[in-house]
Amino acid sequence: MTKSIKVYDPPAFTAAYMQPKQELDKMLQPDFGKFFIVKIEEMYRLVQRPVAASRGTTHSCLFLTSGEAVMKIGSREYTLHPNEILFVPAGQVFSFQPGDVNTGFLCNFHNDTLTGPYGKTAVLQAFEFLKVWGNPLIQLPAATVQFVLQLFERLLLDYIQHGLQHPDIIQTYLTTLLCEVNRVYQPVNNELPGAALHITRRFKELIFTHIRHTHRVTDYAALLHISPNHLNKTVKAITGQSPTKWIDEAIILEAKVLFNQSEMSVQEVATAVGLDDPSYFTRLFKKYEGCTPTQFRRVIEKSCN
Repeated sequence: MTKSIKVYDPPAFTAAYMQPKQELDKMLQPDFGKFFIVKIEEMYRLVQRPVAASRGTTHSCLFLTSGEAVMKIGSREYTLHPNEILFVPAGQVFSFQPGDVNTGFLCNFHNDTLTGPYGKTAVLQAFEFLKVWGNPLIQLPAATVQFVLQLFERLLLDYIQHGLQHPDIIQTYLTTLLCEVNRVYQPVNNELPGAALHITRRFKELIFTHIRHTHRVTDYAALLHISPNHLNKTVKAITGQSPTKWIDEAIILEAKVLFNQSEMSVQEVATAVGLDDPSYFTRLFKKYEGCTPTQFRRVIEKSCN
């Protein structure tokens, strides 16, 4: 039976990677699986080991006021600086190392926090940075920084004093915060034709949902009702890399999550990500990670000791 990748909710994630529990309990209000906001420097110091490739049920955003933070989102590594905000959409693969020195805010929220009690599901479509294909790193101009900082501080104050007792207040401030960010958001390659962007975004969404059993460019082209050649040219023009490379990187990301979350053998992981040839899987893994799957697992095991 194919093993499913575990998607962490906030309680499960904090239990797996953060200690001591007493300090977490002081920082996080009951029902923090729906929403929480903390000072990032207070949360980071509780991370006890590297966070290997994982997925979450909620969206996260980091806003720095000093220092820097390095995080891998999908197959890309991002370095966050002061007055920048970084989003990790729900379901996206992420990883990071402990030890970054910084100050700022970490906010984590479920879709339900935006859509209820007074919101509408349509609001989720308005924010491209909450999509797996969006641009997760946003530089804020000076004027916007002041508004965003005030909104984070107001959210934190209300959360500390009242937790989730007033979801309407949380929703209002959070939606306003996201709207402020959205005003200055810049999509990747937004100067290119809209049709090409749409195809590329749909391709990335399809990879996200089909990667464990669909690996051929021709199959994705068929799902998009275009020719493989058109898909190749379009994705390369928008992203700078071929659809094949996007597919390969997605396979490796799935494998890394499985290695982190399970004790499956290399052959079992290869089968789980849709590759029946373990030797080919090992070559592909080493091509992108610079080490074999076995060596990668040893690194994970050392970090857990």
